Amino acid sequence: MCGIVGYVGGQSAQDVVVAGLKRLEYRGYDSAGVAVLADGGLAGAKKAGKLLNLEKELKERPLPAGNTGIGHTRWATHGGPTDANAHPHLDNAGRVAVVHNGIIENFAALREELTGRGHELASETDTEVVAHLLAEAYSSAGELAEAMRQVCRQLEGAFTLVAMHADEPDVVVGARRNSPLVVGAGDGEMFLASDVAAFIAHTRDAIELGQDQVVELRRDGVTVTGFDGFPAQSRAYHVDWDASAAEKGGYASFMLKEIADQPKAVADTLLGRIDSAGALHLDEVRIPPSELREVDKVVIVACGTAFHAGMIAKYAIEHVTRLPCETELASEFRYRDPILDRHTLVIAISQSGETMDTLMALRHAREQGAKVLAICNTNGSTIPRESDAVLYTHAGPEVAVASTKAFLTQLVACYLVALYLGQVRGTKWGDEIRTVVRQLSEIPRQVEELLGTMEPVRALARSLAHRDTVLFVGRHVGYPVALEGALKLKELAYMHAEGFAAGELKHGPIALIDEGLPVVVIVPSPRGRSVLHDKIVSNIQEIRARGARTVVIAEEGDEAVVPYADHLIRIPATPTLLQPLVATVPLQVFACELATARGNEVDQPRNLAKSVTVE
Repeated sequence: MCGIVGYVGGQSAQDVVVAGLKRLEYRGYDSAGVAVLADGGLAGAKKAGKLLNLEKELKERPLPAGNTGIGHTRWATHGGPTDANAHPHLDNAGRVAVVHNGIIENFAALREELTGRGHELASETDTEVVAHLLAEAYSSAGELAEAMRQVCRQLEGAFTLVAMHADEPDVVVGARRNSPLVVGAGDGEMFLASDVAAFIAHTRDAIELGQDQVVELRRDGVTVTGFDGFPAQSRAYHVDWDASAAEKGGYASFMLKEIADQPKAVADTLLGRIDSAGALHLDEVRIPPSELREVDKVVIVACGTAFHAGMIAKYAIEHVTRLPCETELASEFRYRDPILDRHTLVIAISQSGETMDTLMALRHAREQGAKVLAICNTNGSTIPRESDAVLYTHAGPEVAVASTKAFLTQLVACYLVALYLGQVRGTKWGDEIRTVVRQLSEIPRQVEELLGTMEPVRALARSLAHRDTVLFVGRHVGYPVALEGALKLKELAYMHAEGFAAGELKHGPIALIDEGLPVVVIVPSPRGRSVLHDKIVSNIQEIRARGARTVVIAEEGDEAVVPYADHLIRIPATPTLLQPLVATVPLQVFACELATARGNEVDQPRNLAKSVTVE
């Protein structure tokens, strides 16, 4: 969620930090602030609302020039989105400034102790207690890094902290526990951020920080220690995308660009997965084949859009491997006492790799002895690091909060995992696997062609912008697609939208259908699952008979649905299990266009954040 930027070097810290915060706007936020070290003291500004408010404040009341600074975009947890609650927070003497991502669970007790010792706190946040604790620790430790280590040992919860002290003008110190933080290494300058996007315009050389580590940045290098003070290992890596990848590229929104990016993202996720002998070769899957052959159950944990990918993966995994597969909401997983052991494979799906619900589910699974495989888009993030294996999607940075290309690449990764398990366990012959991989390799072209036919979908969306409700129905893998279509409309258009398994309509939801209600129907291929196709045609007739306005998504050549479709959206013919890769695309375009017609901000929907790093 919150965006963090820190800088020490030769440039204007204010300019570097504010520019970095702008590149982190996609994470979602409701206030912003910046502080710089200048003239032996701290100077700062912070404002509720968008970064534009902060930039206006800085223009009207410029900060003194300084080369060390920190900044923050906040998504409110403790205390509302006000100027006072915005970061950075200072101690009473104004010598320490701190920004924070995450939640400090024991802040109430710490706050009470601080007020008992005479500290006066000016905000409602959990973050402000850290500034006061750092000031106390600094008086005895004599250096900020040691003060940070002492304070971190007192804190409970998930947090990233970045701080400066007026007595150390060329130092920025950061700490992380269960929340993202990465170092950018430049020439005579160093960066610290919650995402590499913040500093990618300056350097593509990054350093991955581990769990419970403190990092001290100076112009000429970094020092990394554990919370215990002992030297700690970090990993340097090179970012393989540049600043232009995070720009809109001429599109009106990042979401439109990312929908258009999907053919390339799918192709990139498939790239290099087949070895010279034609077998699947997944470099990052470090679980030995002998252990995968002992797996007797697969459990998928994920949230939101990633959960819908997991629902589709269940169909693929059970079909290919004949292993029982469960798909669980990560936020509910560990609270229901799930049955796991060393023969269970848990697949954790997360775009950011920092989704706290999924991370905690992963940790619970490992505590029970299960093996964990992560499907993730973000190299070096927490979930892949704490998993036994990882399959990276190669979608590139996804800036819009509502996920599009990440979803399609998660689906591709799930299909690859299913095929790999089938290969290792011998439930599929090599030629069968190669056939599916060839079919997957056709998807980028099919999506590209499909995107060129979307104008009628956009026109339909504009015509429905005044509606209050849209329903989505599907069968088999079309059911999770219906859920995803409804979620996109909720996220972007702020309207009531529900997804149902089509066979469940007659068990209650059909009561919702009245004259003119738009109902989107995802129709399975008549070739692969003819019995399902015939049943959903009957469902369309039931819906239409009650006056609904039917929007039918069906593959090319399916003529049986034509008499019952008020609006027909054609998609390329694909094998049944792969149909979500094309059926989802028009739903993304539909939601984006409808939301735009309603005047909504599609890249940053209200109340939502890109990376959910609290439970």
